[in-house]
Formats: sequence, C-alpha cells, structure tokens
Amino acid sequence: MKIAVLAGGVGGAKFLRGLRHHLSIIHPDGEGGHTDEVTAIVNTGDDVWLTGLKVCPDLDSIMYSLAGANDEVRGWGRAGESERVSAELTAFGVGWPWFTLGDLDLGTHIARSHFLREGLTLTEATRRIQSRWPSIGVRLLPVTDADVPTFVSVTDEGVDTEIHFEEWWVKHRANLPTRGFVQRGIENASVTPEARAAILEADVVLIAPSNPVVSIGTTIDIPGVRDALAETAAPVVGVSPIIDGSAVRGMAAACLTAIGVGVTAEAVGLHYGARANGGILDAWLVDSTDAGAVPALHGAGIRSRPVPLWMHDDELSGVLAAAALKTARELGI
Repeated sequence: MKIAVLAGGVGGAKFLRGLRHHLSIIHPDGEGGHTDEVTAIVNTGDDVWLTGLKVCPDLDSIMYSLAGANDEVRGWGRAGESERVSAELTAFGVGWPWFTLGDLDLGTHIARSHFLREGLTLTEATRRIQSRWPSIGVRLLPVTDADVPTFVSVTDEGVDTEIHFEEWWVKHRANLPTRGFVQRGIENASVTPEARAAILEADVVLIAPSNPVVSIGTTIDIPGVRDALAETAAPVVGVSPIIDGSAVRGMAAACLTAIGVGVTAEAVGLHYGARANGGILDAWLVDSTDAGAVPALHGAGIRSRPVPLWMHDDELSGVLAAAALKTARELGI
C-alpha cells in the first residue's frame, strides 16, 4: 500500500510508530520493517529561525521518535542530551532562554541550515537529514518548502500584539488570551510537489491525532493541500485527538477554544467536515467513551466508529492504526 499521513509532532509520531509496527506484522520485509510505502506530510507552522538556525520542531520530533533517538521523558528532543551550547548562548544574550535546544539537537539544526544555505529546499534538506537514520521506515516530507511561521494574536498586559507560536506555547504555556492564529507568508506558499503527489497517489490518507488547529489545521491551510485531499481517489480517515472531552496531549483545548470549536471529538470531526460537503474527512475514529458522537457525525456525512484511542505504546498504537486501515478498506480501498 501507499499510505499518506498528515501529522504534527508528538501525537503524529506515536501514531506513525504504531502504523509502522502494524505494517511490520502484516507486510513484513524480513528485516524487521515493512513493504509498504508510508509518507508523513508534516506541519511546518511551528518552524522558526533561531540564532541563525532553521528549527523544525514537528519534523524533528517525528524523526527522532521513529529513529528511537527521542527523549521519552521530556517528550521532545534527543535522548542523552547535554545543553552546554544553549547555556553558552544564553550567556551571550542570544536566542530564547526558555526554548532550550540540546547539543545533539543543535547538530540537526546546523546541518539543516547548512543545506538550506547551499540552495537545497527544505524537502531536499529533510531527505538528507533523514538519511542519518536509514531504517525509519517512513518518508518524511514538510508540507511546504516556504517559511510559514505561525503567529498568535494575544493580549499581554493590556497590549495587543503578535508573538511566534512557540513563544505562546512554550514560554506562556498558552495562558495568554488569544484572538487567533495566522501563518505569515502563506499567501506565497504552496504544497510541495512531493507532498501533493503523496496525497494524490495514496491508497489511503490518514489524519493523525495531532492538534486540530496548529498542526493539522495549519497543514491543510497551505495552498494546494485541500485541493489534493478533494481530488485524491483514496479514502481519508482521521483519528480524534480528543478523548472524553479532553485533549490527549498538549494545549489543543486552548487552540480549539480560541477559534470557537468545542473540545469534543464530535466538534473536531464536524470542524474538519465531510469530503462530500467540502471538508476533508470520509471517516473519523472516536474513542469508545465518545460513542455518543457517532450518530451526529454520520448525519453530517462522516463515517464514524468508536475504538480505543489511547496510544500508550507501539502495540496499542498499532491496534489503532489497524482500525484506521480497516475503516479505509470498508470505504473501498
């Protein structure tokens, strides 16, 4: 199969690990991997240029996790990190002292920035960087090669301003009141040819349980992505990041509230909308605790089924991935 997955950071990484685990069981390649073609189309709205370096949080979180090199305790960055360089940068008064980059992680950002300054696109640079771990089993693609950083409209001490999403998310823990999110430069951006082809040529498109606003929402707002999702012959199956009225991870609730969407699996599914009615979903998996949402989703033209959504380990994530693929098969792949 050719499988395209739209994904953000930590939730996307867990889902992709589960998908890879499931595929290695049903379609083993004899070397511990699988024979399917899996492409992750990754959010770049969190990206930032910091101290002269291009930092791609979601791409790197997914790459480190798939490579088994991520810090499982913190949930981001590399395992076995030191932070001597960040401490030195702070001493020089540059960078964001609240946005600590480990020394191993900085190696990734230095390499990426070097490739970009040599004239490579972000897609090409990502391919070079991913080759550091050749057995990941998933092709990683940024959704766009353009810089489209997400900024947040906030009110801080009575003053209206815009700050980078990472500042709102990491420094302020999403506690500053916000009026919404904007991707700077999006009018000059477009989906990459590689990402568009991955969607159009897929046998199934999966929407990972990532933040619906600043991960998946940011991704599908890149010009060309919605068109590709509308045109693909593949069924599009999404997985809810909301379980029993709570965000599984992070501060998705604050993001949803900011754009006026309820923090429920039903509300997010309806926010994405049915492909038949101009949205992006053919089917939407909700947690077993949210089974009551199924009739309303069906009424809106979105096939829905309740399944366990918790991804505590690769095995459980694999069961979820299997349910998503089964749902796609029922839709006709």
